[in-house]
Amino acid sequence: MQNKISYEVERRRTFAIISHPDAGKTTLTEKLLLYGGAIRLAGSVKARKANKYATSDWMEIEKQRGISVTSSVLQFEYNNYCINILDTPGHQDFSEDTYRTLMAADSAVMLIDGAKGVEEQTIKLFHVCKMRGIPIFTFVNKMDRASKDPFELMEELENVLGIRSYPMNWPIGTDGDFKGVYNRKLSQIELFEGGNHGQTVVSSIKGSVDDKIFADLLGDHYHKKLCEDIELLDMAGDPFDKEKILKGELTPMFFGSAMTNFGVQPFLEEFLQLAPKPGIKMSSEGEVDPESDKFTGFVFKIQANMNPAHRDRIAFIRICSGRFTRGMTVYHVQQGKEVRLSQPQQFMAQERTIVEEAYAGDIIGVFDPGIFHIGDTLSEGNSNLRFEGIPIFPAEHFAKVTPVDTMKRKQFIKGINQLSEEGTIQVFKQIDIGFESIIVGVVGILQLEVLEYRLKHEYGVDLRIQKLPHRHARWIVSSDTEPRNLTLTSTTMIVHDQDERYVLLFENEWSIRWAEEKNPSLKLEDIAKRDLL
Repeated sequence: MQNKISYEVERRRTFAIISHPDAGKTTLTEKLLLYGGAIRLAGSVKARKANKYATSDWMEIEKQRGISVTSSVLQFEYNNYCINILDTPGHQDFSEDTYRTLMAADSAVMLIDGAKGVEEQTIKLFHVCKMRGIPIFTFVNKMDRASKDPFELMEELENVLGIRSYPMNWPIGTDGDFKGVYNRKLSQIELFEGGNHGQTVVSSIKGSVDDKIFADLLGDHYHKKLCEDIELLDMAGDPFDKEKILKGELTPMFFGSAMTNFGVQPFLEEFLQLAPKPGIKMSSEGEVDPESDKFTGFVFKIQANMNPAHRDRIAFIRICSGRFTRGMTVYHVQQGKEVRLSQPQQFMAQERTIVEEAYAGDIIGVFDPGIFHIGDTLSEGNSNLRFEGIPIFPAEHFAKVTPVDTMKRKQFIKGINQLSEEGTIQVFKQIDIGFESIIVGVVGILQLEVLEYRLKHEYGVDLRIQKLPHRHARWIVSSDTEPRNLTLTSTTMIVHDQDERYVLLFENEWSIRWAEEKNPSLKLEDIAKRDLL
């Protein structure tokens, strides 16, 4: 069994694709599926019309291609690798759930629009990956259109994100005349043959840059420029360093076009070789080896009412070690009792698939009767092993919420608690004011609509929402002064979070700086670190 576990862990790659909206993430995901044989035919993916409400964190690839994907995981096989892609939704449905999904990934693929470069949403997601120290691979997309100079994009990665890059390949032809790439590792040109708009796997012509056929195929201008670029990269660029890549200090950079499939297969194959297998996780009992024969995992996402007809609730578990088998009994550390993991599922194609077995690196969804919370640890045997807690990421929008009908206070509190447990909202209360009104914080403004919709349809409660001008939450890490006696701007609000920790809500960056200047002993954090749960 041990050899079986080691073999399965060795071939797993679990990663998230991070990008700004419209950089082509849905298209790239679909093309990875195409090369993995999960779908046979791809088409131009239309812009997603995201459902405004409860299904907002679902990514939809057109149904006629026979596939649907949750925001949690999509699994397929390629070249004997078992690949788990974790989706991070775009800005319309951006939420703390997006950040938390990255806590379950072993590496990240950062997708950048060649014409737009590094954008706002990418920066936020990049910093979460950086905080975790996981490898980040960069795919510069849409090279079949007008795009920025590749050297300019490298400089942007360093100046905006603070990370050095190593181009694994180099684009040949820009401004809509993308012909292929130069593969630096193999020292060869790879020209792609298009013609079917990326519906099927594309063929390519490969050979040495010195081969006369390529000078003829590319023309003198492109061939000469390529030779000059290669020389400049070799002389002035960073050297390839796998150790730095695995530490998240150097990002391998790939150029291509997901729409036309140019460069997708070389990227996938190189990524699978460089990306790490599931790694060691820290716990209260020390390091947990993924190849251990004892099952462990943690809950990183809870999704209620995925199937409205059954009003079900699914807890998504990242397996950290060992082997999972359907119907197994595990110890739920936070509850202090054994639980049976029933109805284990993965979500591929139109139907949910029952999981018979899974290994470290895999994600499974299990039926939750209301006992699981974000960050809960599960382990085989009566063990008090606890994984490091999932951080609380800062909300960017805040509102006071009250029930329109005060007689429905009980249902209101139940619904607020439910959505808080799922991580859809953060809940705060003002100090010394009591519990007459609740302040909710969300990362994306859409989550307030999700809150309003779900409380009305699932709990029968109409909400009164008063949006607040605050945009920043900062947890008080230390202070010589009692929070009530701090010198703050008149608009700064002092609140407690759900763990009774003090949090300051600020309207702007200036208010934060002012608070720190006027209170020298005050130390603030924008991400609430959790100790071992």
